[in-house]
Amino acid sequence: MSRAAAAARDTAGPSGAPAASSRPPAGAVGVPGAAAGTAGPPIATAEASPRAARLGAWAELLRLPALFTVPGDALAGAAAAGARPGPRTLLAIGSSLCLYEAGMALNDWADRAEDAAERPHRPLPSGRIRPAAALTAAGVLTGAGLALAAGAGRPALAVAAPLAATVWAYDLALKHTPAGPAAMAAARGLDLLLGAAATGGGTRAALPSAALLGSHTLAVTAVSRRETTGGSVRAPLAALATTATLTGLVARRRTRLPAGRRAAAAPGLSGSNPAPTVTEALTAALGAVYAATAARPYFHAALNPSPPLTQRAVGGGIRATVPLQAALAARSGAPGAAATSLLVAALAPAGRLFARRSAMRKVSIT
Repeated sequence: MSRAAAAARDTAGPSGAPAASSRPPAGAVGVPGAAAGTAGPPIATAEASPRAARLGAWAELLRLPALFTVPGDALAGAAAAGARPGPRTLLAIGSSLCLYEAGMALNDWADRAEDAAERPHRPLPSGRIRPAAALTAAGVLTGAGLALAAGAGRPALAVAAPLAATVWAYDLALKHTPAGPAAMAAARGLDLLLGAAATGGGTRAALPSAALLGSHTLAVTAVSRRETTGGSVRAPLAALATTATLTGLVARRRTRLPAGRRAAAAPGLSGSNPAPTVTEALTAALGAVYAATAARPYFHAALNPSPPLTQRAVGGGIRATVPLQAALAARSGAPGAAATSLLVAALAPAGRLFARRSAMRKVSIT
């Protein structure tokens, strides 16, 4: 889906990351069963290496480690809709993943001329993947995403269609315009609403969560606009203020009274301020993780807006997406909200592990 909230450098895991300066090697393929001191079948090795190189190029083009930031959108949306995740939620996650990857492939196709001059090591300008293949992949993935959304029901398809349109509009027309950050934020918010529509059949209850996630994405994207040149103090300062505001809004405790007492209870009366629940404590903890993940690199970039520190700020903002998604799921109070939030939170270490094992610690999202 939305390309995860803008150009972002992921220096330590599953976040996307703009303009990464290094690329993962294609990888080596061992020869299973070769006896010590003997060479494996030369034909198998000759066939395996080009195949591994092709797979590595596609993994690089599609930014596979960044996928771990995507499922949390649909899961947070399902929780915000007040429903427990189910089979339709899985369809929404599949749709989100397909649309996200469509945006990745389309991004490189749209930027192939620019990359040829500035980033010749990328899959398209290096010749490892043909531009026509990337464009075809973007179209096929978009179709698959819409089909999966249709399988989740009409409400889900009604959200997936504008989400797909936003992804294509961003990559083909809006990315380098002032409307780019807003388009990225809209895509991330729509992705959350897709989970709500697929699981609960509607999106109204999930609109506040979508707005919070979209605001975070907008801040990260604004910082990423200067990640190759640096020099911007206002963007990281604005992102830092946004992080503080969102942390307060996410962790704000919502009073829930028994049904028969909601109308009668007034502030100060016994029972109007119940003790914090486990879910509320979990929300506060996840909100703190979100703030710690995003705020420190933003602060450093504000003090010294050099390209490396700006890139770290973008990477920190992208990594903070996962704990924010988890906090939004927890605060919903929906059935199974605590379990859903913990599942979302687990995506962060899983993504870091995948990135290390696949030699893709630095992943470009733009």
